Amino acid sequence: MKQLYVCLFATLATSAFAGVTVTSPTNGAQVTSPVHYVATAQSPDCSKGVAAMGIYTAPYQLVYTVNGSKLDTYLTLSAGTYNTVVQEWDNCGWSASTPVTITVGSGGGGGGTFSNLQSSSWWNGYALLPPSYNICTTCGPGGPLATWGTTQGIKSPALSSGGSMKFDIGGTLAFSDILWNVKFTTHLPDQSKVPTFTHFTYDVWFYGTNLETSQALEFDINQFFSGMSFIWGHECRIAGGHEWDTWDNINMHWVKSGIACNPISNYWNHLVIQAQRTSDNRLVFNSITLNNKLSTLNRYDSPSPTTWYGMTINYQMDGNSTQAGYSVYLDNLNFTYY
Repeated sequence: MKQLYVCLFATLATSAFAGVTVTSPTNGAQVTSPVHYVATAQSPDCSKGVAAMGIYTAPYQLVYTVNGSKLDTYLTLSAGTYNTVVQEWDNCGWSASTPVTITVGSGGGGGGTFSNLQSSSWWNGYALLPPSYNICTTCGPGGPLATWGTTQGIKSPALSSGGSMKFDIGGTLAFSDILWNVKFTTHLPDQSKVPTFTHFTYDVWFYGTNLETSQALEFDINQFFSGMSFIWGHECRIAGGHEWDTWDNINMHWVKSGIACNPISNYWNHLVIQAQRTSDNRLVFNSITLNNKLSTLNRYDSPSPTTWYGMTINYQMDGNSTQAGYSVYLDNLNFTYY
């Protein structure tokens, strides 16, 4: 009897330290989108540790997973009440979860989400030629130094949006780049609110049949007001070394992050970039999540001077040493700001 009691007590003691601890958001909280989820998990009964963690926004709706015992991500959610669940699975077949009910509002700053931008008519394309990489004002999509094009409504490959957007790059001048951007300023309900937005999420799925042909793929968030330029530049160097770089606004060069970037060809890669601007107008490169693997940056930077005003995102494809042509498809492209 004593032995049974000891075993039962040990089991209860272990269970008390097992499970999921959610530090953000708190249960019952009113939040704005994107919602910041931070959680950790323990499974002391399993010597092999925690295998993965995930977030459910509704029963059977698993919207995010990450390997390991730590979770730190942002979810873009529309307004409403959600009975979310953060769950962990260990390497011994055991699982635990913690419910977190939240109410998502629109936010006091009047933020929002531009959804399915792959179907938008707002895209602009430009050639960036070496060695200066300034926008070439005399270049056209037909080249010859750099060529580019886009096609919308592609049915295959595509996700559930109804059609992806195909981006093409080619030409004859090695290491030429093509930049596309979407300018949101005139599409905002109130253009004067641009300086009030401080949190940004660039959420996109991309597909390429031979991504190794790309020198780099670039995904940028840009904000301009009061003579200040905030460029949250993120570059996945592929042929250039399979590493993420972020943009140094003051010194105008890329900064190595030490974070690997290995997108998969013939596969829909999911990328989520989180960035913010502090109350004293510094840039924060928060995190990059590629194919459910979260990488925390937490790099701070300062703005550079500008005469521009507004808010944009960029998507850029860089040519390699032979300027070999390649295509990339974007789908479910959403940009959230508040």
